[in-house]
Amino acid sequence: MITRTFQAAASAAVFALATAFAPAAVAACRECGTVTDVRTFKKEGEASGAGAVIGGVMGGVLGHQVGSGRGNDVATIAGAGAGAYAGHQIEKNRNATTTYVVVVRMEDGATRSFHFGGPSGYRVGDRVKIVNKKLTHR
Repeated sequence: MITRTFQAAASAAVFALATAFAPAAVAACRECGTVTDVRTFKKEGEASGAGAVIGGVMGGVLGHQVGSGRGNDVATIAGAGAGAYAGHQIEKNRNATTTYVVVVRMEDGATRSFHFGGPSGYRVGDRVKIVNKKLTHR
């Protein structure tokens, strides 16, 4: 009787010791995770100068239509300056980009980010899976 009790206690101790040093359980799905953040990044566009040149020429031509004599010269210069500024701003706005970033916490604890050129449709809390290096709903 004492031997059986000792054997049961020894077995329980060995089992407890084995589970304490056992490796952590592997995640059920290595490519699965949950969306934790969705961010939008807007990058201001760069201007090459072409918009300023075209705007300056157009503004100068329009300014030249106003007044006569010295007033005509002033209107031409003012029109060229205003046109150059407007053309520069239009070109910058046209070249601006928006990037959408979806941040995913994987089941193994890692964090991964996915970049999209347009709204992705993913929301915080969505369960997702990576298939062929692309994010998909699960």
